[in-house]
Amino acid sequence: MSSFPLTSLPLSRHEVDRDHVSRSRPALFDELWEEPTTRVLALWKGLALLTPASVEAAAPAADGWGASAPGTAELDLLPVERVSAALVRVYLGRTLVATKTEPAGMAVVLEVLTDAAASELEPDPGRWGNLRAVATALSDRDAGLFTEALAIANWHASNTNCPRCGTPTVVEQAGWVRRCFEDGSEVFPRTDPAVIVSVLDDDDRLLLGSNAMWEQSRFSLLAGFVEPGESFESAVEREIFEEAGVRVVDAEYKGSQPWPFPASVMVGFSARLAADQAPDALTPDGEEILDLRWFSRAEIWAAREQVILPGRSSIARALIEDWYGGPLDEPPVVP
Repeated sequence: MSSFPLTSLPLSRHEVDRDHVSRSRPALFDELWEEPTTRVLALWKGLALLTPASVEAAAPAADGWGASAPGTAELDLLPVERVSAALVRVYLGRTLVATKTEPAGMAVVLEVLTDAAASELEPDPGRWGNLRAVATALSDRDAGLFTEALAIANWHASNTNCPRCGTPTVVEQAGWVRRCFEDGSEVFPRTDPAVIVSVLDDDDRLLLGSNAMWEQSRFSLLAGFVEPGESFESAVEREIFEEAGVRVVDAEYKGSQPWPFPASVMVGFSARLAADQAPDALTPDGEEILDLRWFSRAEIWAAREQVILPGRSSIARALIEDWYGGPLDEPPVVP
């Protein structure tokens, strides 16, 4: 059994009952609108409204090394009458915990806003938070709500038409199904699985790569999407060979985290360089990966001013810290 700390993954946290049984009730939203505690999570261009007091507190360090404490940022969940119009409405479920001002069991509804509705609701762009930036500063409840809301909103944006015939689809089941007008076929939300791998050599060094779309000083773990008809373990071996030119063995599951940018779940693994593969045989594919480097723990610490590593909202950061033995903003503990 993996000892990887799932609770440390910011976007895997949740304190919400998705209450799937209620989704089939035809008058669900009318019923929810009659509940005085029902709240709306407003989403605009992938950004969620934050409370005024939490905007500054939630700002992370630009290089990803710093972090805000959980609970220093809050979603501004609104009474239903505050939001006048929405492109899409989705029932997210009921909260499992109470806050100082909100009860447990409170229904939360996502409303995806137009530009005009968002401007009318809150014209200050600084009040609209990006999940990547604020994830570590949100409570478990708010992190789960924001992640769920962004993922389902992205799915709706990509499925306005039937994938079979192109006919427009209509939203049903409280926002969790879209049905084709032409043939009545139903389209359900989908998530794209991707593997992300901490590869180690015989000296327990970690392999990091620099993507062609990043600045040269940014490094992360190698990752890639699972192909049709492929297991996670096979995807680990294929992706590392394609991107680094070496074979790995002993793929071990470590944990997973939703990554709604736009529609993924990152499945974390560790793996070891195969015995017949030399560490210096690394060959970047030249298209997606431009540079590859092995790092010891001491080298990671020594390079902290020059190398940009993944931010704290990502499973990549958690996997690196799992290998490192602690937070990356502290020197490694040498046995």
